[in-house]
Amino acid sequence: MAEPKYRRSHSQKRLHRAHWKLPQVTVTECPHCHEAKLPHRVCGKCGYYNGMEVLTVVKKDKKK
Repeated sequence: MAEPKYRRSHSQKRLHRAHWKLPQVTVTECPHCHEAKLPHRVCGKCGYYNGMEVLTVVKKDKKK
């Protein structure tokens, strides 16, 4: 199997990995309830999408 010819130093290793990053998550505001939601998805708080109610959201009671 192929093996590296030279050992990569700490700084070179960190410079090599500097471009590995997670993509930034895009979050939009729901126009109906003004909560944060993912774009092109139904709002989980109110159930609205594109100005229409798509899901009926049932609120849970708090347990004491």
